[in-house]
Amino acid sequence: MGSNGKVPVWLDCDPGHDDAFAILLAAYHPSMELLGISTVHGNASLANTTWNTSSILTAIGKPDIPVYSGAAKGLIRPAVHADAIHGESGLDGTRLLPTPLTPFKTEPCIPAIAAALFKTPPVTAWVVATGALTNIALLFQAHPELASHIKGLSIMGGALGSSFTTAPMGIVNDTSRIGNYTPYAEFNILVDPEAASFLLSHPILSLKTTLIPLDVTHLVLATKDVQEMLHYGKTNLNSEETGSGKGSGKRKCSVLRTMLLELLLFIAKTYAEVFGITAGPPLHDPLAVAALLDSIPGFNPLFQDYLQPGHRERYAVKVITEGTHAEALAGEAQTGRTVATLLDEGEDGIRIPRGLDVRRFWDMIEDCLVRADEVNAKK
Repeated sequence: MGSNGKVPVWLDCDPGHDDAFAILLAAYHPSMELLGISTVHGNASLANTTWNTSSILTAIGKPDIPVYSGAAKGLIRPAVHADAIHGESGLDGTRLLPTPLTPFKTEPCIPAIAAALFKTPPVTAWVVATGALTNIALLFQAHPELASHIKGLSIMGGALGSSFTTAPMGIVNDTSRIGNYTPYAEFNILVDPEAASFLLSHPILSLKTTLIPLDVTHLVLATKDVQEMLHYGKTNLNSEETGSGKGSGKRKCSVLRTMLLELLLFIAKTYAEVFGITAGPPLHDPLAVAALLDSIPGFNPLFQDYLQPGHRERYAVKVITEGTHAEALAGEAQTGRTVATLLDEGEDGIRIPRGLDVRRFWDMIEDCLVRADEVNAKK
């Protein structure tokens, strides 16, 4: 914990519909202090992910959180974007995104992240990465001493398969798959597998890393009931009030909630069409933010990092870097695949949860939405 009793957090992201919820959670959870956000190539171009981040911060009433623009492509590979899922802008599906009130910082990204983290007490801060891992690899390559200074690294990325969880992994062309962007690879790892390999094999970082793969995120689907709860809020779910009074038969909701619902509906459509997941879209990225809460002393764990209670699991993770993006898309290479090996019980390694309390997670998101609505209402 930091000196203020909160966990210092740096978020690296590529908004991205689910990134919007990751930003909301990091900005408003009462146990977190969001130090800043860096943007990276991924779901959309760097220019778009940077604008999207600043817009989301304005939408949730946190425009003063600093935003730094990072890497526009991988360490050694060209950029790849997820237009089929997130649209060209990265946040297609709504016209309610506001113009950012605060421009992003023009200072170089990596020194800014390092400076913010080194200002925190030793072994208190978390780095959360929910996009391509280029920025974070560059950060620890430029500042190797930072690996010992931080408390942990939480990554949304990877896909294991082999029934690691009971989550639906998606079907493309009538064929079940492990990955999302390719048959074997999850998008964040695929777009810069060299960066992922560096981080997940790092002798210090790998002992303090939590990896949240598709196997976990696909357990958390934004079903119609969840969509309705997030749109109207728990307190208004059964209300017949409007924003201007009673009697119209409509329930009231904020502009922020409507915007987030529209984003969910857009990605629900693309997930149904592309992956055959029709119950609702998985909400990947905020899970990587939520995962750090389990490190807080006295916090009732949200995630289960075991198959059998009392038998904690840790893993070594290898990233396949051979092959090109084109070969991986064609099924000719397994580029970006994450291969996890269970370590002997008691040995330290990468934490990969087997499951989580899904209801508690959605309650966290709703609580943060309530706080954001309260801040916006005071404007």
